[in-house]
Amino acid sequence: MAKLTAEKIAELKGQGFIMQRDKEHFVCRIVTVDGTMDSKKIRKVAEISEKYGEGHMTFTSRLSIEIRGIKYEDIDKVKDELKEVGLYAGGTGARVRPIASCKGTVCVWGLLDTQELSRIIHERFYEGWYDVKLPHKFKIAVGGCPNNCAKPDLNDLGIMGQRKPKLDQDRCLGCKKCAVEETCKAGAAKRVDNKMNIDFDKCRKCGQCIGKCHFDAVELDKEGVKIFLGGKWGKLPRVGDLVNNIFTVEEALEFIEKSILYYKEYGKDGERFGDMIDRIGFEQVEKVLLTNEMMDRKEEILSAQSM
Repeated sequence: MAKLTAEKIAELKGQGFIMQRDKEHFVCRIVTVDGTMDSKKIRKVAEISEKYGEGHMTFTSRLSIEIRGIKYEDIDKVKDELKEVGLYAGGTGARVRPIASCKGTVCVWGLLDTQELSRIIHERFYEGWYDVKLPHKFKIAVGGCPNNCAKPDLNDLGIMGQRKPKLDQDRCLGCKKCAVEETCKAGAAKRVDNKMNIDFDKCRKCGQCIGKCHFDAVELDKEGVKIFLGGKWGKLPRVGDLVNNIFTVEEALEFIEKSILYYKEYGKDGERFGDMIDRIGFEQVEKVLLTNEMMDRKEEILSAQSM
């Protein structure tokens, strides 16, 4: 391999080809969109791995697939063969990263179609905003319920499915064996003086108690998603701040857009979203994001960027 400049290595990394420790080969990071891949595509990935790599694949925590052992002179060939089945490498750089999703689409605990929502977010913000340079990487995760498998609270922006119960105490007959109380793992639903009570400070809004009462004392109040801001893993992990609202999917998509715009406008170069929130204050950030200020200034903010 001819000696590559630091600029060329950085350029290739931005395209999803990351130099390995041996300084002679590259890892190709293939974007899976929502963590799923049909059989035709996975066969092509395996074929490329055998043809240009080491013959096996690894999976990242963001659900991307990596082929290692690729030579520099084969990178263009790999790109062309991925393109044959609609695949591409990427997932690096100071931009919106590929979306991580749990299996809420098929999981018995899932409160929404997580993979479909991930595809929508991917198309709108990973692909649509690919050329928008941000202060640092911006990771989004979609979780189907409070089981938290996709760790939305440890992403720059996390979405979690929610089903808030509504209690009608007049319907509660004070059953000695209460199905609602037995169902609630958070200890939020408790009988007090033979009447059901729900402590909404403890309630995780998993929705499992809804419909469990034989006398319809607990029904659905509100359905949607909640949003965490500023979470991250790494050497200095940070649990995301919870926005005080339950959003519809459409509202959540707009909130994502406002969050990215805010980050671009107020984040410092090299600063993670959560660090920016700590510097400015969560209450101030939340206050602005719950208004239309960022959308009103969208064109101004985006026109000020340069790649």
